[in-house]
Amino acid sequence: MKQISTKELENKLAAGEEVSIIDVREAEEVAAGKIPVATNIPLSLLEFRTQDIDKTKAHIIVCRSGARSAQATMFLEAQGFDVTNMVGGMLDWEGEVK
Repeated sequence: MKQISTKELENKLAAGEEVSIIDVREAEEVAAGKIPVATNIPLSLLEFRTQDIDKTKAHIIVCRSGARSAQATMFLEAQGFDVTNMVGGMLDWEGEVK
């Protein structure tokens, strides 16, 4: 499984790179703050929403601590998606949130 640190992702965003981020936390967690460009698809709905994810793009998967995003990354990898887990999750995130 590919991994990225919160700092590496923060640097990509600061450099203006176009990055697809999927936040797999539940809606009430996301309401407390998320990475501005992230799309929320809760882990509990992920298997039903794979058609909403562009298979031609690379995606970074995010959750609160990195555990659910690791699960989601393994699941999506098995479905043929190019995905990377953000280690440490939003607990380690020091960048902008909205």
